Amino acid sequence: MTDRTSLKKHAALLDTMSSTRGIDLQSRALAGDVSIDEITDAVFACTNCAFPGACGKWLAAHKGGTSHSPSYCENTDLLARLSV
Repeated sequence: MTDRTSLKKHAALLDTMSSTRGIDLQSRALAGDVSIDEITDAVFACTNCAFPGACGKWLAAHKGGTSHSPSYCENTDLLARLSV
């Protein structure tokens, strides 16, 4: 089972990845474009990532924003769907 600290870390990574891609998850959820269950599943998917350290470095290198996620991102499909 994933512990609370890990869940918080990966929730922050997902939120930062979304923001870096120009996606406001809260606004998109309120608009009905993504469900809370989908966001929860995305956080859990993120906990399965083998590269959280690399992800943090990738995010730091893309602070100005980008239209893509790194190739290893567990949530690439969801983020691509929300990017349109």
